[in-house]
Amino acid sequence: MEQGNFSVGLDIGTTKIVAIIGQENEYGKIEVLGIGRSKSLGVHRGVVNNITQTIRSIQQAVEMAEADAGLKIGSVVVGIAGQHIRSLQHSDYITRPNSEEVISEEDLEKLCNQVYKLVMLPGEEIIHVLPQEYKVDGQAEIKEPIGMYGGRLEANFHVVVGQVSSIKNIGRCIKSAGLDLGNITLEPLASSDAVLSQEEKEAGVALIDIGGGTTDLAIFKDGIIRHTAVIPFGGNVITEDIKEGCSIIEKQAELLKIKFGSAWPGENKDNEIVSIPGLRGREPKEITLKNLSKIIHARVVEIVEQVYLEIKNYGHDDQKKKLIAGIVLTGGGSQLKHLKQLVEYITGMDTRIGYPNEHLAGDSDEEIASPLYATAVGLLMNAIENKGRMGATSEEEMNMEEEMVLEAHDDGVLDQANGKPRKSVFEKWSEKLKDFLDNAE
Repeated sequence: MEQGNFSVGLDIGTTKIVAIIGQENEYGKIEVLGIGRSKSLGVHRGVVNNITQTIRSIQQAVEMAEADAGLKIGSVVVGIAGQHIRSLQHSDYITRPNSEEVISEEDLEKLCNQVYKLVMLPGEEIIHVLPQEYKVDGQAEIKEPIGMYGGRLEANFHVVVGQVSSIKNIGRCIKSAGLDLGNITLEPLASSDAVLSQEEKEAGVALIDIGGGTTDLAIFKDGIIRHTAVIPFGGNVITEDIKEGCSIIEKQAELLKIKFGSAWPGENKDNEIVSIPGLRGREPKEITLKNLSKIIHARVVEIVEQVYLEIKNYGHDDQKKKLIAGIVLTGGGSQLKHLKQLVEYITGMDTRIGYPNEHLAGDSDEEIASPLYATAVGLLMNAIENKGRMGATSEEEMNMEEEMVLEAHDDGVLDQANGKPRKSVFEKWSEKLKDFLDNAE
């Protein structure tokens, strides 16, 4: 499928599926051309559990975005998240045959490929291998070893692992919805691109993305992703608690949470009451806002404490690993009243709400600048970046081909070894994952 100068991000969430079409303007900001949103019916806690319903929901969101923009979508960048994602730290090394030659990108690739060969649990696949820092002949804390001399090249890696079946199911849904898979990105990484500044990533920051089915965590320090985690609770479990605690239907519980919900019970007076209409002529039900916020508070405290445990496991208490920029909350769940204050109270860390408006053009719709669309905007940014990289690569290839033709005329020999520009480790990872999904059927 041919796709013009625009790019598409597709966020397959537990509560909603968002398709967002956009392009980069002359000032380097993102201009949103169209957005489509549909209720997600086949996803539970970030994992597809009904293929047919998920395909239908994707098609609805895509059709809405196409109608909004007046464009036809071909290729999409999709996010991966869910309960099945886990991460681990791993160290590995290679011994170079000739230490008299400088370290090249091929050496880094060889080391990364070695990590990809790690034996995982049955049914698991390595999704992402992220180098943290390198060691060359015992010399530590090297960020960029290319061009250095050395015999032994070591690195610490952040390895992200997911279930093969879950990844294949996403690939199948994209294909069956009539779309091409442009790239795959970890959703917490997409959200972080949309709401975090480079200064925050350098200083040390924890991004907490509270979705419907899961709460995703991404920790950055010195500009590098250090830790990722998925907590299998999100906004939906709070709605479920309200439904059971107040004996009302789910739709009413969700409305109560959005309109009157608070994470801090002390903010509500005892005499504040909301009346819920009864079903089919039954008596209306009266609920005190204090009682409502107590129900919400109990569950939110549980979620925040689990996230804080992950932050402590990363080593936040260690002075070298301290997250100076604190916590950034995003996702639909971050809009809950007084959540920021509760997170600060539990963790003792500075907290702000992350809005994806920094990268959007000034005339963008206010709705898109909501934390609700942080992941979708991040995926769109990733799609635009990929398109730019591919454009630059194809231009480079054309220039190289011209040079090679000239060299062939001069020398009568065509240099095949240097025929193509080198790809980054991330591009190679994306291609591996795309090949993996292409074989999903």
